[in-house]
Amino acid sequence: MIYLGIIAGIFWLDYFIKRYVDKNRELMEETPILKGKVIIRKYYNKGAALNFLAKKPERMRQIQTLLMAAAGGSFFTLLSRRGDKGVKTALAMILGGGASNLYDRLKRGYVVDYFSIQWKKLKKVVFNLGDIFIFAGSALFAAVQLVEEIRGILSKEKIFLKEEE
Repeated sequence: MIYLGIIAGIFWLDYFIKRYVDKNRELMEETPILKGKVIIRKYYNKGAALNFLAKKPERMRQIQTLLMAAAGGSFFTLLSRRGDKGVKTALAMILGGGASNLYDRLKRGYVVDYFSIQWKKLKKVVFNLGDIFIFAGSALFAAVQLVEEIRGILSKEKIFLKEEE
């Protein structure tokens, strides 16, 4: 299945980048790339985004495990159904990135983040590829849901207009 390949591809790509950065960079060492628009910077994140719950790592592990279980359950429920390609792709992206981060959290006790975008307030935030796929998958999921909602409203309006004639 293509969706399982997406999950595995994201997981392994992020895993190998994290492994490389962790072995070859010093903590907070900065290397500019792409004409300085991106900085490679090794950072250990013990919490969620912006170190939320960093002082409660066990709680963070529990929350992330529950979220991954919920996303995984939804994904595997949808997997056997026809259609829903956008939702399946979105969930695969979320699961691939989330699995990589959860693996780090369970194995190391923190997530290895390794790049920062040098633009406005994002300069202070350090990401990893898994984070990007979680964000992109969530945005895709929201967009698919919005389109479906709009389609539903438009089809109800067509029915309403036909009844008036």
